Amino acid sequence: MIILSDINEAAERLLGHVHTTPILTSKYFNLLSGAELFFKCENFQKTGSFKARGALNSVLNLNATQRKNGVTTHSSGNHGQALAWAAAQQNVKAYIVMPKNSPQVKVDAVKGYGAQIIFCENTLQAREDSLAQVMENTKATFCPPYNYKPTIEGQATCAYEIFEDINELEFLLTPVGGGGLLAGSALSAHYFSPNTQVIGCEPELAKDAFLSFKTGTLQPPLPPVTIADGLRTSLGPINFGYIQNHVSDILLCSEEEIKNTQRLIWQRMKIIVEPSSAVPLACVLKNPKPFVGKKVGIVLSGGNVDI
Repeated sequence: MIILSDINEAAERLLGHVHTTPILTSKYFNLLSGAELFFKCENFQKTGSFKARGALNSVLNLNATQRKNGVTTHSSGNHGQALAWAAAQQNVKAYIVMPKNSPQVKVDAVKGYGAQIIFCENTLQAREDSLAQVMENTKATFCPPYNYKPTIEGQATCAYEIFEDINELEFLLTPVGGGGLLAGSALSAHYFSPNTQVIGCEPELAKDAFLSFKTGTLQPPLPPVTIADGLRTSLGPINFGYIQNHVSDILLCSEEEIKNTQRLIWQRMKIIVEPSSAVPLACVLKNPKPFVGKKVGIVLSGGNVDI
């Protein structure tokens, strides 16, 4: 169980290593939604997403032997970049398993942080097999992207910062893929702002978290076809437990709504967000009634998008 002191310690551990990202407002989106919206800009975070928090907290939790052997994960996206960066900050070796068809911009970013890349076929089985081989060969510690206590504690510091800055927030919305950000946010709300309702937001084409939440049983992932590439992963069982206990609801939005909302954020707020970041606002604009007249926090989870 992640307790209040775990999140406090993670926040203290990360202080000075990651950005305390700004919270922006928009009169345009307030008028459009009827709510008072506060956007937590994790697109301005180290490595371009909230993933830097969980990755660095995982590295900082290593013991001396683990630090010597290094860290590893499989990722074609934000977590791979974040773990490569976090390891470099602490002079720890990193081995990142990436599918052969990973975007070159992400491959270049991981290389730029000094990590060793191991390419594999673009299947979950190939990724897991390659990861197992790396762990056997190097004794590196696997740092999962979401279903892992230090990762969740690190992600919880995002909402921790929101509650330090905004009083009496009535709702907090985050995207949900693997569930680390949503679970961490829900735990922070539980401990630091218990009157805040936490809501997960998901694409209709990747609604395994929605189905799991509604049925009470962990559901298998759907085909990874949504434009919100950061949300194609399946919900982790550890996160599912926290979400069941501390999340009020999970909302859905369509691909067209995601694209339209991403475009609006670029145009009206003049900031770059990736499709996954647009999902919570898309859900508010699709379902405005519960949020009218309320103070609503929205996590813009990242800005790593191919222009």
